Amino acid sequence: MTETNNALNYPLLSHPHVQLHGPVDAAMYQSFKTQVLAAPVDGPLIVSITTLGGDPEMGRAMGDDIRLLRDYTGRETLFVGKVAVYSAGATFMSAFPVDKRILTRGTRLMLHERQMQSELTLSGPLRALPAILKAKLHEIEQSIAIEEEGFRDLVRGSRVTFEQLREKAPANWYIEAEEARELGLVLDVI
Repeated sequence: MTETNNALNYPLLSHPHVQLHGPVDAAMYQSFKTQVLAAPVDGPLIVSITTLGGDPEMGRAMGDDIRLLRDYTGRETLFVGKVAVYSAGATFMSAFPVDKRILTRGTRLMLHERQMQSELTLSGPLRALPAILKAKLHEIEQSIAIEEEGFRDLVRGSRVTFEQLREKAPANWYIEAEEARELGLVLDVI
């Protein structure tokens, strides 16, 4: 059986205005901002990404810039995921509505829980120690709340429920492009 060339249905996607690759970090965010400023101001803004992940806060910051661009200008923004859209890349993808998300053939999404590496040292007067513990607990609670906001954004408009994603996320949920389309996490595959 031969595959049809679905890319022909989306000719604008052949030349993304913003092309991101590598770790989601401060350098990617700077590149993102530079490319957005250099992009044409008319027509849809097309953003592509290939990433194995990185800093979720940088993914959220880029996503917030996309949301603000849409809110202030009404401009259509389109997402193209290529090869790998893992972790913080999926966080960035969640800023685009599902009907504005496209993946290339063979692309994989990887969704997981936020990670934390931390050591807690208790040292000092006993009356000061509960505040240290409470501060760490608040950090964890806020990180969980942020994660859940992102999960809800990612599945909004799809056939995946928040509960399904939360159940699968601890084991690193890998989703192939065709399955992502079937689940309604993306509009199409090219």
